[in-house]
Amino acid sequence: MKTKTPEDVHRWFLRELQRLWPVAAGSLSLRRSPCIRERCPLCARGKGHASYALYGQRGGRRFSLYVPEELVPSVQRALEQGRRLRELMMEAGWRYAVALKGRRGVRASSGRRKG
Repeated sequence: MKTKTPEDVHRWFLRELQRLWPVAAGSLSLRRSPCIRERCPLCARGKGHASYALYGQRGGRRFSLYVPEELVPSVQRALEQGRRLRELMMEAGWRYAVALKGRRGVRASSGRRKG
């Protein structure tokens, strides 16, 4: 990567960020639980009823949110994009530090010490 300015890194980050919507953090799980109906054939066989739940944190507290099956692909994509956002922030941090060092005239290193 050619050394860039912090402003170049900012513009690059915003361009990449726009491509990531929708984003989400957390996990999506398929859960099986019994229902309240008497003589339910699924529950009688011990299979339970399948449903998806999004798990995460909000305001410092854990949450679980029911996700209808038809929305699962959209939520999965948002979670994948959320993981990509974390990777993007790591890359942006590295690029920003290199750009700041370049502004000072200090050569960027690969993170390895010599000697």
